[in-house]
Amino acid sequence: MAFGATHLSLALSLMALIVLAKADFNEKVEPINNIMEQNSEMLTQEFCILGAVGSVVAEAIRRERRMGASLIRLFFHDCFVDGCDAGILLNDIPGRFQGEKSSPPNDNSVRGYEVIDQAKQRIKTTCPGAAVSCADILALAARDSVAMLGGIPYPVRLGRRDARTANFTGALTQLPAPFDDLNVQLTKFRAKGMSAREMVALAGAHTVGFARCVTMCDDRNINPARKSTLNCGCPVSNNNTNLAPLDLTTPQFFDKFYFEDLIKNRGLLFSDQVLMGSSATADVVRTYNSNPVLFLREFNAAMTKMGDLPPSRGAQLEIRDVCSRVNGNSIADM
Repeated sequence: MAFGATHLSLALSLMALIVLAKADFNEKVEPINNIMEQNSEMLTQEFCILGAVGSVVAEAIRRERRMGASLIRLFFHDCFVDGCDAGILLNDIPGRFQGEKSSPPNDNSVRGYEVIDQAKQRIKTTCPGAAVSCADILALAARDSVAMLGGIPYPVRLGRRDARTANFTGALTQLPAPFDDLNVQLTKFRAKGMSAREMVALAGAHTVGFARCVTMCDDRNINPARKSTLNCGCPVSNNNTNLAPLDLTTPQFFDKFYFEDLIKNRGLLFSDQVLMGSSATADVVRTYNSNPVLFLREFNAAMTKMGDLPPSRGAQLEIRDVCSRVNGNSIADM
């Protein structure tokens, strides 16, 4: 199944998001899948898929608003390693296969896998016969999270396929790290066909979300100007306590205040604050801070471009029945 990023696709996306936006995240609301069941004959398959994913994302954000930022990051970490192929979702098989999920940049850090699993199951339940990949679900969940946290919805092209393998080492070498200097970041983004401006736009996703204690209390990862403000009594268990906001002003809303923090030397991560170290990126930071609507538009464009990163050449692809494992009994090309 392949759908273009057409005006119809955007209209259907907006319809689904408008229905979901009526929900007060502090109150229980009727899930949108109930609405779909009552009007199934009038709904297109694509709208059914959009509604199914959107309802699961809305419920997840209602339970924990931070999950929206986690889903955006999950999509980024998938696409930046060998393209948007849902490789990050594959579970390890002890003694046989070690994938991206357990690679150090993702292990005990990336979140939201259960939301993707729930969305896959809801599509099966409410949209019989719909063949949608886990990679597409990741793209939709990220878009819906942006919109539900205050950003602008944008069309998402469907038709991606899921890889039958994943790249443990690629997660280490291809993903930007919080300790990367500006040149390293630019090199990693250029390798994906992304410009410096697009890199700054995508960095703007840090206007939502938090850093874990084990990240913010490693001197390599942190803007030195922020060190004295952090509580670094990290638990031995390496869990998600002692979180620090990436955006000091509005960490739960998708807006421009991340860029204001950078201008004031209040960025949390070293990799964020170094964006002010070159006019090529600092000028973009200042532009987005003074023109938030432009930032939202260009962020959406960069997300769309990143969402079109193809799987590795020659990769074996499928539409997984369960997002955490390949179809059949074996992993290909391990």
